[in-house]
Amino acid sequence: MTGLDALNEALKAEHAAIFGYGIVGARLDAEGQAVARAAEAIHRDRRDAVDLIVTAAGGTPNQASPAYAMPFPVTDPVSAVKLAVALEEGAAGAWRTALAATDGDDRKFALEALTACAVQATRWRARAAFTPVTVAFPGTEPK
Repeated sequence: MTGLDALNEALKAEHAAIFGYGIVGARLDAEGQAVARAAEAIHRDRRDAVDLIVTAAGGTPNQASPAYAMPFPVTDPVSAVKLAVALEEGAAGAWRTALAATDGDDRKFALEALTACAVQATRWRARAAFTPVTVAFPGTEPK
């Protein structure tokens, strides 16, 4: 996989995370919704940046799908937080792949994205008292 391909795959993960956070927020209280909105905003900013990177490299950025299948039903706050963790882990996995396939500024961007996803997943786990709170290799854990 080329660096451009990996970045474009990471763009897909960003689109999915943005979509998923709408589902997460619908099942949380006001405080949780604020956290979800902030996380979604980070993914939106990252999506926009990756779109520009792919375009500047001569690629065609992947577009968002109209909808995404969620890995499980989200019916309450606990399942909403579980989904938030899954969204961050999914994005982390895509950025982990991009990290290995890129170099230079693109690699730095992928590392920063992977780190941000790992930190946000940890925050969600801690919020819900999930264990473990951290994982050894973000983006490689089973969902």
